[in-house]
Amino acid sequence: MDPNFLWVLSGSVLLGTSSGAIGAFAVLRKRSLLGDVLAHAALPGVCLAFMLTGAKELFPLLVGAALTGYLGVKCIDAITRWSRIKEDTALGIVLTVFFGIGVMLLTAIQHSGAGNQAGLDTFLFGQAASLVGRDVVVIAVAATMLLLAVALFFKEFKLLCFDRGFGEGLGFPMRQIDNLLMALIVMAVILGLQAVGVVLMAAMLITPAVAARYWTERLDVMVLLSALFGGLSGMAGAVVSALGPRLPTGPLIVLAATGIFLISLVAAPRRGLVAKTLRYLGTRRKVARENLLRDVYEQHELSFDGTGVASDALQGIELDRVIGESSSPGRRSRLRVAQALAKEGLLRLELTGETWICSLTPRGLQAAWDVVRRHRLWELYLTHKADLKADHVDRDADDIEHFLTPDLVARLERLLEEHHQGPRIWPSVHPLDELRR
Repeated sequence: MDPNFLWVLSGSVLLGTSSGAIGAFAVLRKRSLLGDVLAHAALPGVCLAFMLTGAKELFPLLVGAALTGYLGVKCIDAITRWSRIKEDTALGIVLTVFFGIGVMLLTAIQHSGAGNQAGLDTFLFGQAASLVGRDVVVIAVAATMLLLAVALFFKEFKLLCFDRGFGEGLGFPMRQIDNLLMALIVMAVILGLQAVGVVLMAAMLITPAVAARYWTERLDVMVLLSALFGGLSGMAGAVVSALGPRLPTGPLIVLAATGIFLISLVAAPRRGLVAKTLRYLGTRRKVARENLLRDVYEQHELSFDGTGVASDALQGIELDRVIGESSSPGRRSRLRVAQALAKEGLLRLELTGETWICSLTPRGLQAAWDVVRRHRLWELYLTHKADLKADHVDRDADDIEHFLTPDLVARLERLLEEHHQGPRIWPSVHPLDELRR
């Protein structure tokens, strides 16, 4: 195996892993654009380090990039603290000013006649293929320090991301912790300049973290997944670049990270588009099913005199009274819902002449009773506790009744009994002992 390929592969994996780990905190701190600003602010440092040392050694170049990158962070902080300029505007100012200075210095170096300046402009777009053994050693040491810092200060960074005020109340120096996190982000950005360059480094820092966020609700898992996705992106970019002729490694790494993000966007079990679509369709079916049961129940109520336990066979009603006449909008979909309820054994459909007659089965009566109870519980809460007019609450109750939890239903039952507005037809399987007390 080509030794140069091993250096490129090792460097890309280390860069992806470290960038992904710290990028999770950058995303949670809502500083996604900061990576892009730091990458552009690092360019003047690269140029100044070369002008001072006259060599293209990776370590001094990264030190220079780190210094100007951190200076960019402090400029953003000073602008937002001592002026009325918002943070997003400050980010844009620092990005453009520092990048402009960097391009000016780079142009000056190119016209200086220095014989060893060739290739310095690769920091704009990255050139992972130029990594050699000593470069990978520098990257490995810095990436190890970054990952150790994330592990050691994980709890403090967690407080910073989710409840900075609580951390200050506990006595943690949250401002210093924030500065440490910014320094680590600077380090991650600087490490990635050699591989993906100034232009694409923000994607390397943010994309794996955003992809990881789709898979979990836990911060520790998110950080691990983000580091894993970053490492996989670096590996995929290096391998594809080696297989294809003249394919740049840096852009391929970013494309691999983007591919992982797209997979996460679509296929993540809870936040993915597929899962959300399935939940949405399931909710629509549930709402349509329960609304039709409630409509049938209320039609039965209109012809029911008194309060008591329903018999096994309720008097049938015309199906058109529930789903609408032939010209009614939505009739066809409600007819399909009625047929589905009949297959489930909740609704009884009988054809009398040319008219369909429907009635609730004992199981259907129980299910419909539960829906009506939740609907009226919420109506009562809105009218008696939220002081809304009775003619304003029905639509809201239609939306909420399907999602009331058992605990909330239990708390509202006493209110329903006090105002005597409960369902009037009792299913024999539910004696309503609590409501009678």
